[in-house]
Amino acid sequence: MFEWVTDGLFWLGLAQIIGVNIILSGDNAIVIALASRTLPPKQQRWAILLGTAGAIVLRVVLTAFAAVLLDQAWLRLAGSVLLLWISVKLLLPEENGDGDGKSVDGLAGAIRTIIIADLVMSLDNVLGVAAAAKGSLALLSIGLVLSMPLIIFGSTVILKLMGRFPWIITLGGALLGYVAGEMGVTDQVVKGWVEANLPILHTLVPIICAVLVVVVGKFVARKTEVVS
Repeated sequence: MFEWVTDGLFWLGLAQIIGVNIILSGDNAIVIALASRTLPPKQQRWAILLGTAGAIVLRVVLTAFAAVLLDQAWLRLAGSVLLLWISVKLLLPEENGDGDGKSVDGLAGAIRTIIIADLVMSLDNVLGVAAAAKGSLALLSIGLVLSMPLIIFGSTVILKLMGRFPWIITLGGALLGYVAGEMGVTDQVVKGWVEANLPILHTLVPIICAVLVVVVGKFVARKTEVVS
């Protein structure tokens, strides 16, 4: 029953899953911090905890269907567009127009944004996690659950830094835009053409998307403040 305790391959796979999630948790932590930064402190803690838990559960489900999902044309392009929209939205001011928040409406909205953004970003990451799990749902689940404290800790630290250094908010939005651009150019529809004709787009598109998120986010935020 407890053969896994002495199974070196089990522990190796677990270490690989945790390692992959440590590497990837930066993007997740930024989304969580951006989405919850204007909530009251108590709601921030709940947003971080519930948002991370929901994202982990969905990642387990997504990884189970990784091979099928990632072969679907247009999926990454659609995810890229969705992540761009989320990135811009996270840079917008609160509805009260104080210019220091976002347009996510309360705790439920923050959790929803965290889960959706994490789900989209996980499209490019699930193959590595699935390979490390070697088809074991139990190993996958344990590895992702053990990764939760790392994501929660990272989100908390970034959240505090955003309070002291507002420019980190803009940097976070730009990073998410960069991730969206990377995702778009690896979609099955365009990947072959890009690699054969303009491989430089693998560099240019993410940079353009990062700049686009910041420019559009700042423009809409300023326009919103003027209207308010």
